[in-house]
This record gives sequence, structure tokens and C-alpha cells, in this order.
Amino acid sequence: MRIIAGVAKGRTLSSVAGPTRPTSDRAREALFSTLTSEFGDFSDVYVLDLFAGSGAIGLEALSRGASLVHAVEKDDHASHAITANFEIIKNALPSGKFHLFTMSAQRFLEGTPENQYHFVYIDPPYDYSDSELVRALEKLHDNGFLKDDALIAVERASKSHEVQWPEGYDPIRSKKYGQATIYYANHAKNG
Repeated sequence: MRIIAGVAKGRTLSSVAGPTRPTSDRAREALFSTLTSEFGDFSDVYVLDLFAGSGAIGLEALSRGASLVHAVEKDDHASHAITANFEIIKNALPSGKFHLFTMSAQRFLEGTPENQYHFVYIDPPYDYSDSELVRALEKLHDNGFLKDDALIAVERASKSHEVQWPEGYDPIRSKKYGQATIYYANHAKNG
């Protein structure tokens, strides 16, 4: 696994043994192509990476110039990998703030947000139920974590049900990458 573009391009990241499964380089490249179309450059973009795993999504965003990245991961092994991976790229970063929250996504979403995010990436374990995912999306919306027109991407197993977006989201599209499918929606301003 490597950083695809930006100031830390080519740096190799550690993956996490155990229950996490990293987003493939192909899917990450396509995801960031979509984000580049949406945001242009990443300066002034605030990113939330829920179920961060190795941290590759958030760290890729930092490499591309994101102003703020918050990663949320409860697994100790994954949290250590995220910290190690941030150490690999941090000296290449001219700016951008990064913070790891070592807690469950549910606990994080129960809190009051310090920031609103332009982009949220949600990659829960494949056994994370559809109803749990809907509750997480509802909390993102209801508790004020999202900027108007924020982009949300959810990665799920291709063989699982299509994401059911709750009120407050406008589904855009989905794209399959082998065993994973990424579903996209915009936060509805008045939803």
C-alpha cells in the first residue's frame, strides 16, 4: 500500500493484520479522482475518516493538501499502524493537521463536533449491519458533523445490500471495485 499522489507520493504505508481490510490502490485512486473533480485541490478541505484502518484514506488526503484530517479507529493494532503511517509522511507535509481518535465511530458520533467536514469516508467492517450504518449516517447529519453539500463515501462488500441513505442525503452513484463497492452521496443542505 502506498501514497498515490501529493507531497508524500510513493511512500509505502503499513497495513494492519486482523479484522481490517485496506481499500485497494485501484479503489483509492478512483476515489481520489472523484474527490479531485469535486474539490479541485484539497486546500481548505476537512476530512473525516471513520473506521480508519491503516489510515490510508486520510493520509492520502493530507498528502494532497487537505487542511484537516480526523481519523477514527477503535482497534489498537490499527491505531498503532495509523500512528506509524503518519510518522512516515509527516515530514513531507508543508501543512495540514491530523488527529487520531482512538474510539468507536459510534462514540465519536455521539459527541459534539469541533469541526464540520467537507468529505467523510466510511469503511466499516463488512459485518457491520445495515441498520448500524444508517444510524451512523443519521448521527453525522443530525449532530452537525457535515458542511452543506459535503460528500460522503461509504465502502461496503459488493455482495452486501446497497446502502440505504437516510434523510439528509442525496445519493449520487456507486462504483464496484472487485469485492468492494463505494457508494457516494451529498449532504442535503436542508435535509
